[in-house]
Amino acid sequence: METVLLTGAASGIGRATAWRLARLGHRCVLVDRNAEALEGLLAELRAQATGGDVLDARASRVSGSLPDAPATAKVEHLARVADLTDPGQINALADDMPPLDAIINNAGMTDASNLPVVEQAERDWQRLLDLNLHAPPRLLRALQGRLTPHARIVNVASGAGLHAIPLRGAYSPSKAGLIALTQALARARPDLRVSVLCPGFVQTELVDGLIASGRLDPTRAVAKTPLGRLARPEELACALAFLASPGAAPLSGSRLSVDGGSSVFGGSQAYAPNAIAPVPCDTPLALTVHGHWPGLPDTDTATETETETKMRDGYPAVIDTTVLDSRPGGRLAATLAAARRHGMSDGPGSLTLLLPRIDQADWEHAGDDAAARMLIATLACEWGPRARRINAVEVASSHPDPALWPLLRFVAGAQAQYLTGQTLCTR
Repeated sequence: METVLLTGAASGIGRATAWRLARLGHRCVLVDRNAEALEGLLAELRAQATGGDVLDARASRVSGSLPDAPATAKVEHLARVADLTDPGQINALADDMPPLDAIINNAGMTDASNLPVVEQAERDWQRLLDLNLHAPPRLLRALQGRLTPHARIVNVASGAGLHAIPLRGAYSPSKAGLIALTQALARARPDLRVSVLCPGFVQTELVDGLIASGRLDPTRAVAKTPLGRLARPEELACALAFLASPGAAPLSGSRLSVDGGSSVFGGSQAYAPNAIAPVPCDTPLALTVHGHWPGLPDTDTATETETETKMRDGYPAVIDTTVLDSRPGGRLAATLAAARRHGMSDGPGSLTLLLPRIDQADWEHAGDDAAARMLIATLACEWGPRARRINAVEVASSHPDPALWPLLRFVAGAQAQYLTGQTLCTR
């Protein structure tokens, strides 16, 4: 049983993530400044762990169709009330803290003033920076003595850290800073597994408040999202639970943008709301592997031939390895061929390509490599209205390490239904 500390646990993505981690059998240390909401969540999790029925309707919605927790000894979740803008309260969290396998820095805030930056009150500006940008490194310093070997650190930034959003104060700068901080931490601390999640528009209480105040038009948000919908909190919870797991180790130092393709979309047309409903996050994977994949576990296969392995009855997904066999200068053509081979279906499903890691010294073929990766983003924008996803994972050789298999299953499967257009670089 692993122990995961989760900040901002009492609402939104944090609440959904708490349920996800608990249902996976993890021990949760839940941190939030809202004592009443935190105690309510803790009571519900404890009741669920003991077979009780104190699950309110909202908790049931965010937990989705998650499987029951493994049949192990009773899990004793913990709650810690703390205002993470206060360094003293952060340091106090180290008292009586159990060993931690992962920290998820999910707590964050937006600016509610709707004022230009130069008119911002200094106190409000600083408070937002203290929570969004400074709290994660302060928490790591306070708890580093409680981390187990190769602990995972997951920071929650935002798509706003990739694009400037006016009239939101320090929000975009704070999230851009958190992305850069995460990547620098991964380089400085190779003993840790460090990653950053950048959500797009998620239907949380915070977003509901922005919509109610008129500061966010959901129709316009959807119009910039190739998948044509806002994310469900449980979809981000699935991503966070994966990043906090050992299977995400190949992504250390990476940014994962779970945003429906909004970060790769640069067109002028508007997307209509998607009428194709997403499937439950824990829908089994119906997988086809096209090409040679030496690391595929036998337990995951129904049939096996020289070129193709299939699993039926579930979320339809394809992992295509054929681009790995293409010569330098031929990666764009091989990517297009794979897209033509697998991209004609409608309805929820995914295509995941394995790409060779870019050779930085090979300037002659750098243009072809970049074009292949932009093609993946372009296809994501074209396929989104059909609820079809495409992503790529860079690997070091044509014989991928079997340790990549958990990552590939996550990217291909229903738990990553809001992830599209991304090329993930593995270490």
